[in-house]
Amino acid sequence: MVEAAGVAVFALTGALVAARKGMDPFGFILLGIVTGVGGGTLRDLVLGRTVFWVQDPTDVLLCSGVALAAWCFSYARPGLMDGWAGKRLLVWADAAGMALFAVIGTLKALDSGVPMLSATALGAMTATFGGILRDILAGDRPMVLWSRDFYVTAAAAGAAATALLAGFGVHPAVVMLGGLLVGFGLRAGSILFGWSFPPLPGHGS
Repeated sequence: MVEAAGVAVFALTGALVAARKGMDPFGFILLGIVTGVGGGTLRDLVLGRTVFWVQDPTDVLLCSGVALAAWCFSYARPGLMDGWAGKRLLVWADAAGMALFAVIGTLKALDSGVPMLSATALGAMTATFGGILRDILAGDRPMVLWSRDFYVTAAAAGAAATALLAGFGVHPAVVMLGGLLVGFGLRAGSILFGWSFPPLPGHGS
């Protein structure tokens, strides 16, 4: 259920980018699917597992449904999803999807028996790769490279918190909640308050 929520949220971000680019329904579906399953695909390939959506296409259907619904909404309310409100929704939906996938990717890696540090890296990869593919296909600079915002940092922190809590043997619900709070909290702080690392000398204020 949690993974399906993450897939749906990330698929929505793909659809929002498609709306901003004025794509047709198949463009919406392509970006929705790539964003929704891209990170999990990379994770499963690295772990040497059968890619999750190849075994069960439910997530692909979910991404397609979200994308088509977004296209219908964009068609009925032109300009709304690609305006200011749509951009803000994209940023916040992406933050939520990132936090969810950081936790999910880490837990799946731990379940496969990989070391804690490797699981953290795989969690961060799961959280960021789909968005990178989305932005590249749309011709945009990947969101993970926007300025010095906490993005990969937030994903890695959420994944690390998940791995540490799991290592301490706390209740699975606490593990998931802790990872989500750390990952989403850092990203939200960056969006709302400009949290970031200091710039390199000679590279901005």
